[in-house]
Amino acid sequence: MGWQTAPAAPHAGRPDIAVDRHWRADARRAVEYSLAFVGPIMLLDWCSGGLTLPRAGLWVVLGVAILVISLPSRVSAGDGWLAVRGLMGERRVRTDALVAVGQNGGIAVHLVLRDADGRWLKLDRQVLDANPLVWHLIDAGARRSVQRGTLRHGRHVLQELADRIDGQEARAVLMASGML
Repeated sequence: MGWQTAPAAPHAGRPDIAVDRHWRADARRAVEYSLAFVGPIMLLDWCSGGLTLPRAGLWVVLGVAILVISLPSRVSAGDGWLAVRGLMGERRVRTDALVAVGQNGGIAVHLVLRDADGRWLKLDRQVLDANPLVWHLIDAGARRSVQRGTLRHGRHVLQELADRIDGQEARAVLMASGML
């Protein structure tokens, strides 16, 4: 079943809000990276006799910078909306009023979604790969955008994403059933 031909499905059996179920583990990993950087450097500095209060402060500031850089955004989706909360605040778009969907990046691919109200957000594609419920809520909203005629750019991006995610889900089912 292709992305453009399937009817919009009701949200029966789905939670009202879907969140990135891996966010806590990713945030914990960001804290671990930060501590793994600061801890040994401070220990080496202390063992060499060069650790002073200003130097310790510098190492803490660098550790916090690593935490800020590696801390993932919190992603949540509901019926007709998608939100990404980062350190600089929250961005939210109406998925049922999308006007454009694009993607950028080579290694870390990000989707850029714009809605009819002029709001936009960037979303790491890996979040959708790892969270089918978030994807399905976005997909349902995008289908309504197509039906309403607001989505003018990026249908091919959504189709490629749907093919990718649906293929991953099908492989997971086949592996779980022992057929693959």
